Amino acid sequence: MTKAIRIHANGGPEVMKWESVPTPEPGPGEALVHHEAIGLNFIDVYFRSGLYKSPSFPATLGMEASGRVTAVGSGVSAVAVGDRVAYAPGPIGAYATDRVIAADRLVKMPDTIDFNTAAAMMLQGMTAQYLLRRTYRVKAGDMVLIHAAAGGVGLIMCQWVKHLGATAIGVVSTPEKAELAHAHGAAHVIVGHASLAAEVKRITAGAMLPVVYDSTGRDTFTASLDCLAPLGMMVSFGNSSGPVPPFDISVLSAKGSLYLTRPSLASYTAKRADLEASAQDLFEVVGSGAVAIRVNQTFPLSEAAAAHTALEARKTTGSTVLIP
Repeated sequence: MTKAIRIHANGGPEVMKWESVPTPEPGPGEALVHHEAIGLNFIDVYFRSGLYKSPSFPATLGMEASGRVTAVGSGVSAVAVGDRVAYAPGPIGAYATDRVIAADRLVKMPDTIDFNTAAAMMLQGMTAQYLLRRTYRVKAGDMVLIHAAAGGVGLIMCQWVKHLGATAIGVVSTPEKAELAHAHGAAHVIVGHASLAAEVKRITAGAMLPVVYDSTGRDTFTASLDCLAPLGMMVSFGNSSGPVPPFDISVLSAKGSLYLTRPSLASYTAKRADLEASAQDLFEVVGSGAVAIRVNQTFPLSEAAAAHTALEARKTTGSTVLIP
């Protein structure tokens, strides 16, 4: 048998149950992975709460993990039994001691990266990779704004931006988080978003920004648009404060012919070649020491509800890992 955190209905952390389920067997093109560590992400909260719809109930949450391949189905060539592997994004189902997943969604881990780091870095790190290198390709001399700069994605992005020779402005909720963001590469840090555009105008001497990376959503959307220079790009990639309500797209014209995108890691890594390239880019920047992955909290997988409570209360920094 396998143990898993499952939900039978949407709701708060209390709907998450630690249950025994039959150990799955890999079919054609699939691999069975025994998890060593599982990443915690806000998208897990979205699936638990119902903001994002689960395919069916009962559902097992979780989009990323690391572990070892213990069995493979027919036709699998990407991985073999015994390989150290990691994956992100899902489909959901990572909150389990063992799971079956399509083998072409797995990437082999370098020996230099441990399981906890891999579980913490795959979804957040590849998110940072596509945001900075593909959605808007940050170049030396750019100045960019990063919301939730002390979170898992935010800390990776701040370091990566500095590595690229660009300047990161981080937005955080507390002075303590401001210190953390600054220590990880943010050249400027803004606490709160009440006067966000005014602060950006001051920092940029009125030039404003070519891109804003906003994972907060509803509470910061309009303020983020106001931080952009003409022809700037608004990258809305999360909803931690709630989904952005419908709005009149003529606002984009009025504010300077702005671009707006709502990207996802799933789209950017849908092709195997793109998945491998994104993971390789991430492995290289972490392996070089330019980006450090901060696993600042660990919870037993059986206590995933407590991890969700801490995440939603903004009591976590960096990355959080669940240990089966």
